[in-house]
This record gives sequence, structure tokens and C-alpha cells, in this order.
Amino acid sequence: MSLPDFGQQALISMLVSLIFIIVTWWALQSINLEKFIKAGNVIQARVLLILLTIVIASIVSNFFLDYLLWAQQLPFLF
Repeated sequence: MSLPDFGQQALISMLVSLIFIIVTWWALQSINLEKFIKAGNVIQARVLLILLTIVIASIVSNFFLDYLLWAQQLPFLF
């Protein structure tokens, strides 16, 4: 891999991660968390939701980026 390839890969990785963070946040908004929140702990619940969003988005984006890398490496099989 040449130096410009690393730059492109970094840009794609950042964009994919950001997209999956947005999609995960949107999807988690459908969960009714009020049932599970103690009274007066709204800020803690929001922090938990943000951390959960980051964790899920990270796992999904890593899978997507790994799959993309594997697809790019397939021509080397033949």
C-alpha cells in the first residue's frame, strides 16, 4: 500500500464510523428507556445511550471495513 492509499483508507474509515454512529443513534431512539431509568438519572441514561451507540457503531463499522478489505484482497487469490 502506498502513502495515498493509507490516506484514502483513513478517510473511508472515518466516514463509515460516523455514518454507523448516526444510524445506531437513530435506531436506539426507538427504545423506550423510561421504564429502565431511575427517577432523576436522566443524564446518566443519556451518557449510557451515547456509550452504547459508540460501542455498537464501532463493532458494526469494524465488520463493514474488514469485509471491504477482504473484498479488495480477493483478486490476490487468483
